[in-house]
Amino acid sequence: MAQELLSKIYNPKAVENKWYSFWLEKGYFKATIDKGKEPFAIVIPPPNVTGSLHIGHALNNTLQDALVRKKRMEGLSVLWLPGTDHAGIATQNVVEKQLAKEGLKKEDLGREKFIEQVWQWKEKYGSTIINQLKRIGCSCDWGRERFTMDEGYSDAVKTVFVKLYKEGLIYKGHRVINWCPRCLTALSDIEVEHEDIEGHLWYIKYPFKDSNEYLTVATTRPETMLGDVAVAVHPEDPRYKQYIGKILILPGVGREIPVIVDEAVDPNFGTGAVKITPAHDPNDFELGLRHKLEQINIFTPDAKINENGENYLGMDRYGCREAIVMDLERAYLLEKVEPHFHAVGHCYRCHTVVEPYLSEQWFVEMKSLAKPAIKAVEDDRINFVPKRWEKVYFNWMNNLQDWCISRQIWWGHQIPAWYCECGEINVSIEKLTKCSKCGSNNLKQETDVLDTWFSSALWPFATLGWPEETDDLKYFYPTSVLSTARDIIYLWVARMNMMGLKFMKDVPYRTVIIHPTVLTIGGKRMSKSLGTGIDPLELIEKYGTDATRFGLMFQAQAQDMRFSEEKIEMSRNFANKIWNASRFILMNLDGYSKEADLQYEFVDKWILSRFTKLLKNVNADFETFNLSFACKQIYDFFWGEFCDWYLELCKGRLYQKDAEGDGEKGTSRQTAQHVLCFVMDNVLKLLHPFMPFITEEIWQKFSFDGESIMVASWPEENKSFIDDKLEDDFALIKAIVVEIRSIRSMFSLPFSKRIDVIIKGTNETQNSILRNNFNYISELANISNFSIGQDIKRPPKSASAITHGFEIFVPLAGLIDVKKEEERLSKKLDKIEEDLIKIQKKLSRDEFLTKAPVEVVKKEKAKEAELIDEKNKIKAQLEQIMR
Repeated sequence: MAQELLSKIYNPKAVENKWYSFWLEKGYFKATIDKGKEPFAIVIPPPNVTGSLHIGHALNNTLQDALVRKKRMEGLSVLWLPGTDHAGIATQNVVEKQLAKEGLKKEDLGREKFIEQVWQWKEKYGSTIINQLKRIGCSCDWGRERFTMDEGYSDAVKTVFVKLYKEGLIYKGHRVINWCPRCLTALSDIEVEHEDIEGHLWYIKYPFKDSNEYLTVATTRPETMLGDVAVAVHPEDPRYKQYIGKILILPGVGREIPVIVDEAVDPNFGTGAVKITPAHDPNDFELGLRHKLEQINIFTPDAKINENGENYLGMDRYGCREAIVMDLERAYLLEKVEPHFHAVGHCYRCHTVVEPYLSEQWFVEMKSLAKPAIKAVEDDRINFVPKRWEKVYFNWMNNLQDWCISRQIWWGHQIPAWYCECGEINVSIEKLTKCSKCGSNNLKQETDVLDTWFSSALWPFATLGWPEETDDLKYFYPTSVLSTARDIIYLWVARMNMMGLKFMKDVPYRTVIIHPTVLTIGGKRMSKSLGTGIDPLELIEKYGTDATRFGLMFQAQAQDMRFSEEKIEMSRNFANKIWNASRFILMNLDGYSKEADLQYEFVDKWILSRFTKLLKNVNADFETFNLSFACKQIYDFFWGEFCDWYLELCKGRLYQKDAEGDGEKGTSRQTAQHVLCFVMDNVLKLLHPFMPFITEEIWQKFSFDGESIMVASWPEENKSFIDDKLEDDFALIKAIVVEIRSIRSMFSLPFSKRIDVIIKGTNETQNSILRNNFNYISELANISNFSIGQDIKRPPKSASAITHGFEIFVPLAGLIDVKKEEERLSKKLDKIEEDLIKIQKKLSRDEFLTKAPVEVVKKEKAKEAELIDEKNKIKAQLEQIMR
């Protein structure tokens, strides 16, 4: 077995590009259709073409990469399909801003030229995030990369639209939708972000016709009263029964409006009498349909008052609000104003307050599509991880509104509908030149584009070639796993479920992993604009890719993950530990032969048993997608068991001078070398899904069998290695060593100074375990003389410890000057007690606790706790040496 030594220090930059290029050249990422193998497929959640890598991307794609790397090593035919989303509004905004710098608007170019400009931008900048995904080690099949507006994908989108339209599931209608006055487009309900803001309730008097009486109506949006067509009350509200059917005069407009009854009215809101504005409130719209009320739109698309606003024509909506309130005050029709917290919708892209707006749009009828998608999750054909997200899914799916899919922008999938002068709407996959009804050639295509999420909903099957029955589609659909964020369960996951079941007659994936949301250490959402965002590329530059990946996965235990850079630093230290341990082993493999006779010693059997259990646990963690626990277990095993215990105990065997011979020492050395290589080979394989670069570099230096660790076989469990009794025995040895080391630390006894250890044990079976394995205890604790028995008495002036029913004594005479040590500790104790009195006096003052900065108080309390701990330790030391 020829080995090559590792450099003294691990340099991530020296290996990462090298191995990624190697994997690409070898074609390891490329998926193959092999009917003799089980397929495993993941479609990447397509990042926006405008995007750059953020910490959530880094976490989610590390998770997916870990899954696909393990499945490859297990021999499955793996496809991880990459791609990007055209991100209609976002991309158009970016290009419009670019044009604005040149003093241009999109209208100056015209639609066709503007779209050409967007394509040029996409070709130049659209691959940024793909290159960043490669930087973090993503092993996607880049030859299958898709874009939601590539030619084949566009065919799929048009096919779905036409089929749904012909089935009556897509229709065009007038409804109140969410309208962004900045982007000048409709938004679906789940593209609106609601924020609680402090607004007002204005109480406005609506006079009765031919009477001095009035009804008081409360509203958060006085400007919309220009579109009022009624005032509604609840039929059971006794306050208003006498007014039902009477006529009011709309203030400022003079329009006559009736008082009507409807059970949808909440008698507890405001005065219980509500203004009805069917064109500017979705609930009022539905109520208006029930009562056949007029729909009066008072806004232009950019939220200015139109001709229906009469005296307020041309005003901005907020300027109009101020003007109306002033006019109401002058007319003594404003009864009062109260502060009022309420949720206000904002555009998810530009953050402008959206306006409920009556508009003709295209919609998808959702309820019939939702039923099979609900049942698929109920029947466990799709499983959410964690399972609690199923409740969120069901809550939304059972309360669906029809989906507004048209957007008034230019970049995106232009709706494949053509209007004829005869009134016919012609829908077709192919471009039309002739009306299907009257034969006219004078057709005009719909200018609206489809909601970005409409095309994204087809991602799992359109990326595999649908509507063509491709080999990829037949083999890899349904895909295996989807990993995504909680905030797009509605936007994306639910819609993919519906579309997959509708067009493929099967679920799009078997498992949906909802990965943790990355928060700041203080528990707030990360935001670049607020300065709380973390750039994963900066972490990679500082700590290396493997450390960044492992550190992210290590801390991804809860659904709200509070990001700690310390965990990334810890992972960098772990990478260094792996490197140094590997380097040490490689330096001590002289004379190693795979054919050597092996005689496993106690400690060899222990580490093999512990590794086998680790492997079992890691496999279970992958099965349940608890990859954070897998990372923690590998970390604990490698550092806490393999390095701290087994490797330390192997050093003496590796250093034996006559180990090259055929004697007992030679066999012991060969066995240690074999076990070290076996464990390293397999631990590197367990680590590879999380830390691909360092594991490949080290694995290659060991010259293990195979071309690359990436395509090496995943370890198999050898249950014959498991020995629970032996593990218990070694746990006892470890506990004894830990206590002896603790005594050394307590009395500042360097490891180079040999000590005597006397142990009293009442269980002779356990005593025998320690006697038989004294060589391990001695090696790890540097013991000169060792004795153990049931009738042991404590020697004078000795330190002691108790563990597992054993009393451990270390005579201190000759190791320290007991009298001087007693004097030193007493002085130190006096000083600590003096400092403690001062701090406790400060902390007892209310003035300090209430007026000092929180951090200062916290620091003083930490000092107090530290001094109390130190005081107790010194007292224990004094007690030990004075007995």
